[in-house]
Amino acid sequence: MTTALLALFPIALGAILLIGFRVPARRAMPAAYAAAVLVALLIWQMPIARIAGASIQGLFLTFDLLFIIFGAILLLHTLERSGGVDAIRRSFHGLSDDRRVQVVIVCWLFGSFIEGAAGFGTPAAVTAPLLVALGFPAAAAVMLGMMVQSTSVTFGAAGTPVLVGVQGGLGGEAFSADLAEAGIGMLDYLAVVTERGVVLHATAGVLMPTLMVVMLTRFFGARRSWTEGLSILPFTLAGGLAFTVPYVLFGFFLGPEFPSLLGAPVGLAIMVTVARRGWLVPSDTWDFPARDQWKPDWVSGFEDEATEANDRGIGLVNAWAPYALLGGLLVLSRLPALPIGGWLRTPAIAWDDILGSGVSGSTTPLYLPGFFLLVVVCITALLHRMDFADVRAAAASSGKVLLGAGFVLIFTVPMVRVYINSDVNEAGLLSMPLVMADFVAVNVGDVWPFFAAMTGALGAFIAGSNTVSNLMFTAFQYGVAERLMMSTAMIVALQAVGAAAGNMVAIHNVVAASATVGLLDREGATLRKTILPTIYYLLVLGILGLLAVHVIGLPDPLMGRSS
Repeated sequence: MTTALLALFPIALGAILLIGFRVPARRAMPAAYAAAVLVALLIWQMPIARIAGASIQGLFLTFDLLFIIFGAILLLHTLERSGGVDAIRRSFHGLSDDRRVQVVIVCWLFGSFIEGAAGFGTPAAVTAPLLVALGFPAAAAVMLGMMVQSTSVTFGAAGTPVLVGVQGGLGGEAFSADLAEAGIGMLDYLAVVTERGVVLHATAGVLMPTLMVVMLTRFFGARRSWTEGLSILPFTLAGGLAFTVPYVLFGFFLGPEFPSLLGAPVGLAIMVTVARRGWLVPSDTWDFPARDQWKPDWVSGFEDEATEANDRGIGLVNAWAPYALLGGLLVLSRLPALPIGGWLRTPAIAWDDILGSGVSGSTTPLYLPGFFLLVVVCITALLHRMDFADVRAAAASSGKVLLGAGFVLIFTVPMVRVYINSDVNEAGLLSMPLVMADFVAVNVGDVWPFFAAMTGALGAFIAGSNTVSNLMFTAFQYGVAERLMMSTAMIVALQAVGAAAGNMVAIHNVVAASATVGLLDREGATLRKTILPTIYYLLVLGILGLLAVHVIGLPDPLMGRSS
């Protein structure tokens, strides 16, 4: 128990500093990294070269992650400056006067698409001001912007939480040996995690647009009524299915890059058609009470200032073209029947046996989604006839975002790699994640599938990121499943999906979304609302986890190896 608590200490320190003392992440995570190094040195007695090698390996992963973040934010900022975002926003005007319909189309579907393309809290930052411009109170816009960061998040930013988070969280020598013994590769394992993840998300997420609408009518309606939201149930259920059905299909047949990136626009096209034809919508039109009846805590003053930007003449097709191009390029590069993926993976930057530690690091920059995002940015600048000054300003603003995220990740990801690589030590101990896993396996046992998603949500709540939660806890989750002889892929999928649910209450994301509509210092009111769908999501996931492990008995892709 003592070693398990010591292994937990660096993560717990980060959580206590962030939550208990409200220390900024830029100070809390360096402290957590330093604590992990001290525990590795003094308790696990890891060689200094091994700690340094693990830290440098973490920097390779940090580069991958920051490259994707920069590309995603740069594309969004480029579209903002070219007028593309305003063209997209104009397309939503006149679609329907019913606020419930607007929630499904603008927030749930368009927001999920932005998550698939950009991730990292971007949907709330984009949809919240868009909703305010459409006439929503700022507080309602932030609440809804936070709720959209759920079903789409595990496969946001072209699958980064899986491709970087899960893969980076598992990529130690012991797991590589397990893969070799089972005769499969990392991508094969991630494909199974993706298949389990999309089914879990689709089952819980199909009701999310209904919950969004119900909470809107309950907290921001004149009658404060739950049932006013339920009166549009056929439309909200259709909106849920329009996204989750293609979402599952893309996850099974194309992989983790595509469920959100391609599933959301398919759903958007379907539901825009349904709304324009007036199908599945009730005869009444729901709206907020008169503006002079809005409560003071609903508004920020931004509502009176939110107007459309100047029309720069960007057509709707041109506005959507960059995202369509991104999806097409990613599909072409990921299809196994085509040689493109192999060509792009060939140029690699690698460091084998870093400092003689036995740890290696590598990156394939041309295969990362970040590269395709940069290509699309260049094409967009030409397509939208942008001035160089606007492109440079978009790059500068994106760089500022990157600096904030980068400093935190430079310590967070190496900390995780120190954890994972602590299996080589002079104290005769298992790696830190496996020591914690042993403790949980002994003390929690067969009911762990109910709590696996909650652990992922806790990580996202602390870090504000599905990807970082997966980096921190995937090896731990894998170890628990292995010791309890459960499907490791199922437990890892619960981790990844639970971390997505945790984004709805991630303080970092609430602050970012609130800032876009001038609603800072009221984050607590938002969290008291978004905790409700978070609890719903985690309860559903817990029940599904128990059923999958103990009733259905899903197999594991590694079951062919010896135990």
